[in-house]
Amino acid sequence: MRVGISLLTLAPGDLGGSETYARQLVRALPAVRKLDYTVFVPARAKDAAGGLPATEVAEPPVGRRGPARVLGMALSAFRSRAVRSELETVDVVHYALTVPVPATKAPTVVTLHDVQHRDLPEFFGPARRSFRRIAYDRATQSASAVIVTSEFVRGRALELLELDPAIVHVIPHGINHTLFRPGDEEREPFILYPARPWPHKNHARLFEAFASLRKKQPKLRLVLTGGGLERLGSLPDGVERWGVVPAAELASLYRRAAVTVFPSLYEGFGLPPLEAMASGCPVAAADTAAIPEVCGDAAVLFDPLDPESIAAGIVDADSQSEELREKGLARAAAFTWNETARRHEDAYLAAAENS
Repeated sequence: MRVGISLLTLAPGDLGGSETYARQLVRALPAVRKLDYTVFVPARAKDAAGGLPATEVAEPPVGRRGPARVLGMALSAFRSRAVRSELETVDVVHYALTVPVPATKAPTVVTLHDVQHRDLPEFFGPARRSFRRIAYDRATQSASAVIVTSEFVRGRALELLELDPAIVHVIPHGINHTLFRPGDEEREPFILYPARPWPHKNHARLFEAFASLRKKQPKLRLVLTGGGLERLGSLPDGVERWGVVPAAELASLYRRAAVTVFPSLYEGFGLPPLEAMASGCPVAAADTAAIPEVCGDAAVLFDPLDPESIAAGIVDADSQSEELREKGLARAAAFTWNETARRHEDAYLAAAENS
């Protein structure tokens, strides 16, 4: 059986955890594969195919991200003879980034990362909400198999999109344990928050919590990583904007941070807490959406709507650092990309059988 994996809507550096998922999945598949693959990639992200055979599609002349770019990539894929030729050879197409580009008559598998546009519509403009309802919801509802990253997303998808439970596969993300691992670095007096400044990432309340902590610990720092952080404007005293850092530097930050904090209001999965755990860093995280499911009992949970609760969670995590380190390492060890890839192959086979 041959599977086509579409990464055509990948905008490098702009998609957060879903980009990590897509890239790590295709890198893990060769180690477990029983099936044959071809990967559709945009020209500026041809490395995203990993070691699998790839078909490149030219970038659209306008639109570097968002719906405009998706429409441009759809047109480029439609015009590509190479894409059409490859599509004739596949038995199943997997839209790893949800959006159904390129179009196909073959059975489809859709990864639904979340339904945030339905649960928190106030964080999206009218155009973006409409786009997601068309590109995400319809693609999911017409798929032969749907992959979700957590039981939380499964429950929300079954309720909001009225899917057949039999076709929904819960497959958690993995962790790159070669990169994210304990080390010998000394812990330093800073809190780490790796997140782009999307509204649900909740930076403003974190800043309030940090300000209260800094009154008692004036040398405490808050390190922010991720793209687009300039949109946060001026930062409070002690807050450092590091921006996009190489993966090795992020791993080092996890090993050196006193605490990794994750105050996000909404996650379909949430990789940073697990990455921190795998690195031996204590974690304080929000008690919302899929985050408690991912963290288990290996993190201190708090109310992300309450800055005082965020601050208390950080203090508690720091005070329980040794216990959380051991629990976190054990928790993170259960998540591997090879297992994620193996379960994806099961979903591909199920999609072919269901069609």
